[in-house]
Amino acid sequence: MSESKPARQFLDAAIGLLQRVRDEEEHHVGEAAALIADTVVAGGRLFVFGAGHSSLAAQDVVYRAGGLALMNLLAVPGTVGVDVMPATLGSALERVDGLAGAVLDTSPAQPGDVLVVVSLSGRNALPVEMAMNARALGLKVVGVTSLAYAEQTKSRHGSGTFLKDHCDVVIDTKIAPGDAELSAEGVSAPFGPASTVVSAAVMQSLVAAAAGELAARGIDPPMLRSGNVDGGHEWNGRVLEEYGDRIFFRHG
Repeated sequence: MSESKPARQFLDAAIGLLQRVRDEEEHHVGEAAALIADTVVAGGRLFVFGAGHSSLAAQDVVYRAGGLALMNLLAVPGTVGVDVMPATLGSALERVDGLAGAVLDTSPAQPGDVLVVVSLSGRNALPVEMAMNARALGLKVVGVTSLAYAEQTKSRHGSGTFLKDHCDVVIDTKIAPGDAELSAEGVSAPFGPASTVVSAAVMQSLVAAAAGELAARGIDPPMLRSGNVDGGHEWNGRVLEEYGDRIFFRHG
C-alpha cells in the first residue's frame, strides 16, 4: 500500500463531504444566517456550544480573526476538550441529565438570543437538553449535526429524541455513523474521522453567510481582524469596546 494513498483518500472523502454540504445545505445555512442577522440587528447575543471534539468547531468561531466578534462559547466545564483528566470524563458528562439546564440558568443567555449547538451524533443528553432548554428560555436554536445518526442509532436521552428535534434550523453535516471515512488491509478498525473538518467548515460558512446577510441589510458586521497584522489589535479593541455588552469571553 502506498504511503500517500490513505492520505489522499481521506482528503478526497473530506472534499466530497464538503461538496455535499455546499450543494445540499445551502438553504439551511442561509436560514440560520438570517436568524443570526436578525438577532444582531435586534441587539441580541450569539452563543455556540459543543462537547468533546464537537467543541472544536464551536471554538473555531469564537474570538477568531476574520470572525464575528459577537460569537460566545457556552462552555460546560469538563466537556470542552481532552485536557480534562481522565479524558473519558467528557464523554461521561455528555450523558448526564440536568447539566445543560444548570449551565443555561447561570449563563447570560436571554430570550431572543441565538444558540448554535454542534453535536455530531446529536443523541446524548447534553446537546439534546441544551437545545430543549434553550428553546424553552426563548432562544432560537441552530443545530449542526449528522442526520444519519438519528436514522441509524438510538437516542440516549429519556425522551427518545435527538438534537435535530429541538432546533429552529438544522444543518446536516452528512457524516456517517462511526465518523471514519477509511478502511485498509492491516488496519483492524475504520479510521479517518472527518467530522471536525466538515463541522468547522459549516460553522465558518454560517458566519460568512451571516456577515453577508448583515451587509445586504446595510449593516457593517462587527468582524475581528488578526492581531498579527499591523493595526489588528487596535481594530479589535474598538470592536470589543463598542459591542462589550454582548461579548462575554473577556470576563472571568
